[in-house]
Amino acid sequence: MKVELRGIGKRFPGVVANSSVDLSVAAGEVHALLGENGAGKSTLMNILFGLYAPDEGEILINDRAVTFDSPADAIKAGVGMVHQHFMLVPVFTVTENIMLGVEPAGNFGLLDRQRARFRLQELSEKYGLRVDPDSLVEDLPVGVQQRVEILKALYREADCLILDEPTAVLTPNEIEDLFRVIETLKATGRSVIFITHKLKEVLAVADRITVLRRGSVVGTTSTAETTEKQLAEMMVGRQVELTVEKTTATNGDVVLEVNDLEVLDDRMQAAVDRVTFEVRSGEILAIAGVQGNGQTELVEAITGMRRVEAGVVRLQGNEVTGASPRTLFRRGMAHVPEDRQGDGLVVSFPIKDNLVLNSYTESPYSRGLLINRATVQSNAERLVEQFDIRTPSIDVPASVLSGGNQQKCIVAREFCHCDKLLIASQPTRGLDVGSIQFIHAQIVAKRDEGAAVVIVSSELDEILALGDRIAVMYNGKILDILDRQEATREKLGLLMAGSTAATDKASVERTPDKASASE
Repeated sequence: MKVELRGIGKRFPGVVANSSVDLSVAAGEVHALLGENGAGKSTLMNILFGLYAPDEGEILINDRAVTFDSPADAIKAGVGMVHQHFMLVPVFTVTENIMLGVEPAGNFGLLDRQRARFRLQELSEKYGLRVDPDSLVEDLPVGVQQRVEILKALYREADCLILDEPTAVLTPNEIEDLFRVIETLKATGRSVIFITHKLKEVLAVADRITVLRRGSVVGTTSTAETTEKQLAEMMVGRQVELTVEKTTATNGDVVLEVNDLEVLDDRMQAAVDRVTFEVRSGEILAIAGVQGNGQTELVEAITGMRRVEAGVVRLQGNEVTGASPRTLFRRGMAHVPEDRQGDGLVVSFPIKDNLVLNSYTESPYSRGLLINRATVQSNAERLVEQFDIRTPSIDVPASVLSGGNQQKCIVAREFCHCDKLLIASQPTRGLDVGSIQFIHAQIVAKRDEGAAVVIVSSELDEILALGDRIAVMYNGKILDILDRQEATREKLGLLMAGSTAATDKASVERTPDKASASE
């Protein structure tokens, strides 16, 4: 299906989200959409999917002008969208999720589940999207849930599929599976719009690339005619270094100790199973793993956001098991949470207040019972400039910011008072390449200043770029902790999938050396 956007304009109070944007996607083409945070990518795709109405411009499907008043109109026209945060009902089966809203009727108007199930199996076999139609969605790995989302769009006969950050929570093997599915979709004449911040993936899967900057098209190119470096410079308008420069870690005293930690998830099931590790000042411990293997609960327990069932947490030798987030903050712990809207911000509060959420009772922001508003204002102005937070004003609520700029608010606030320990979960999720470069440099700077740093990320590139040591979590356990020099993508990928074959082999190979040395 051929899709065209001509002269699209969209404005919000104080912000021009899109300005005269042209985009053309041919049938059977994978077209990548790149841009910085706040560049207008999501707004543009929300217009194509009928969530927003454009202020100017038109949409053409197969050379015919159309108007979408809702996503239902877009779906009828053959446009489907797989959102970054899946839109599935966890307690429903795969089949029930697939047919939700377009339920087939059989005799006497009764729901025909078997027809939906048969159609689902047909699509699953045709596109190589293996799923069990009768499984509950809540029991499926995230990679399989994504397949369900794609099947849901195909079930509604989508000829143009929008994939918004589709690899954010996938393992390397699952990403390869997704790329094979995209190639199959392309071969059947479907058009795919691929939104991502990962330049390597763009060059691997896309045919053409359109880059947005500050709501306008900077240019369109083919993958054969460009490089990662050129794309990065198009996105941010300046030269960008794509590698993290850091010296060898100089380890000091132990700052964080975690011993035999046990934590339950929200369903009262074991999420963290007797986890033990330590982090020293001047080093970065990177924790890798597919999302949902206990990393979230581990961080919440360490940072005082979740109850510890057993085990001990110590900060600089002092036990802090179960201490409140405020107590830990006062002892020098900074925390960038995984859920930026749920745990990192009060989205209805102004940006300037969000930037002092954990310190408004401390000097210089507090004057007894009163808040020093002038200091809060100047602090916000400084951080907005320093961290390049794209906002029309520091007085607008955080809810009006793009996801990436919301993340910048949290990072700006937490990095400012990081003294002893920095714990950051998915610190660059949703950020553009320029912002990632800046935040990675800040993380390394904190390490070099003597802080102990724990990074939790599902991005192997980030893990390998930042970690001095790398721990891999699977099913609530730390399977292994590797020095950076011995960690490879292949070994980490196996560990993230639950296999210890690589490390077991390495252990066996090292055993004779140890034995002979002792003799």
